[in-house]
Amino acid sequence: MWAEESVVYQIYPLGFCDAPYENDGKLDHGILKVIDWIDHLKYLGIDCIYFSPLFESDTHGYNARDLRKVDVRLGTNEDFKKVCEKLHAAGIKVMLDGVFNHVGRGFWAFEDVRKNRENSRYKDWFFLNFGGNSAYNDGFYYEGWEGNYDLVKINLWNNEVVDYLFDSVRFWVDEFGIDGLRLDVAYCLDRGFIGRLRSFCNELKPDFYLIGEMIHGNYSDLLRDDMLNSVTNYECYKGLYSSFNCMNMFELMHSLMRQFGEDGQGLYRGKHLLSFVDNHDVTRVASILNNEKHLPLIYAALFGMPGIPCIYYGSEWGAKGEKRDGDPALRPYFDNYVENELTDWVSTLSKIRHSHKALSFGSFRSAFLTNKQCVMERVFEDEKILIAINADEYDFEARFNIGSNKLHDLTDDIDVIIDGFLPMPAYSAKFYVVK
Repeated sequence: MWAEESVVYQIYPLGFCDAPYENDGKLDHGILKVIDWIDHLKYLGIDCIYFSPLFESDTHGYNARDLRKVDVRLGTNEDFKKVCEKLHAAGIKVMLDGVFNHVGRGFWAFEDVRKNRENSRYKDWFFLNFGGNSAYNDGFYYEGWEGNYDLVKINLWNNEVVDYLFDSVRFWVDEFGIDGLRLDVAYCLDRGFIGRLRSFCNELKPDFYLIGEMIHGNYSDLLRDDMLNSVTNYECYKGLYSSFNCMNMFELMHSLMRQFGEDGQGLYRGKHLLSFVDNHDVTRVASILNNEKHLPLIYAALFGMPGIPCIYYGSEWGAKGEKRDGDPALRPYFDNYVENELTDWVSTLSKIRHSHKALSFGSFRSAFLTNKQCVMERVFEDEKILIAINADEYDFEARFNIGSNKLHDLTDDIDVIIDGFLPMPAYSAKFYVVK
């Protein structure tokens, strides 16, 4: 499918548009700003934008009020339709955040429950106890997501609820032509619901792509032909930055071999997980790395490993932000995009990935490994690519069975003749085709 050869770009719309935290009902048209970034996205080689929540919500987007309306702080449905039309015309697909586990207290059906209590026709849309009370003193108890009572858990066993959600998906496909969904907290969702959603989306749009947020555990629980097309690869997210900070490439390679290796492990061999070095929930990669010279290298690892690479807006030029400073620090407004050496490098990596199917579909093997150096091998059909990363401050010579003394350096677009070893300059990342 299209996503398997894509480079994804994540935007957190409320931050991107400098929206106020509280929904004050005042209309702004900030979402149109995305159109001004299209040239930048094309330069980066972006194939798809994943928009974090943009539905009408109480505050941060994940507490929705209406799943069929763009948040007034971002613009109108017509504004977003223009954005989608421009993106699609530029060859960029659109993926939305599907928050189907919970809604906000301002969600229209929950407001009806608060008003009419037992007489509300929507009382079975939620998990309620009219003999209890809530943290907001509603006079009844309701289940919130993981103890967060601004997030009201919805009843996915109720067919009326499922019909509402499916009709909402159909609305976004019919009206805006969206191409996929990233399911928030997919690990919490009812498995039967996910299966029904996959079938519905397949019929609605055969190449529709479903990615689920998975943080831990065995991803195979949901990463199935009758469930999700892909899941978020948090295991390797941790392995990526930790390997560089601890100067222990064994950590990342162990995770990759466990997930994709050809040696009998390979839990997800042939699958395409969404890979990332940061996102809207974690510290920016430029802030979490101990050594700034590792920043280009971690992106090389991201683009070289199996998976669908996802870039978080602003991180392509090295924007910083720490989790300890709260969500606003991770989801900021930028006056405009920046293009610098790191941006150029990400653009180069995208071009390489798009030009070589081995980086999307190839097998994975750890060809050479020390604490500070690693060489990944990707093979697809008759093409073999080596991704050589040296995280050390000193030059290094990697000696292993390369299979040829003739290589083509994709990063510099030059042919290379080697003499029994692979040269690895200090703080370098190279992509080679073995000729």
